[in-house]
Amino acid sequence: METPTKFVQIIDIETDRMEEMRALVQEADASLGGRAGGPTHRLVLQDRNQPNRFLVVIEFDSHDEAMRNSDDPETSRMAEKMASLCTRPPIFTDCDVQEKTELK
Repeated sequence: METPTKFVQIIDIETDRMEEMRALVQEADASLGGRAGGPTHRLVLQDRNQPNRFLVVIEFDSHDEAMRNSDDPETSRMAEKMASLCTRPPIFTDCDVQEKTELK
């Protein structure tokens, strides 16, 4: 049986309310974190040239796990709240991980 490919979703957001966004994510982590099929890693990047633009990289064990997570009503509610804090609609990019190397 083939091992599922890791899956990453990149969410491109613009907000001038990042502290509220962080509080919302911390609240969601407390209630949803650690559940089976949820995200395994999150990386938040801030654009140096556009300080209100952020890229959120969320890793899942597989595309199937990510889709189950997306279908969860709690995830949908959190996504709606996050979108309300944005100055434009978020842009989602779905990616299959082809290679991951730890460089030390």
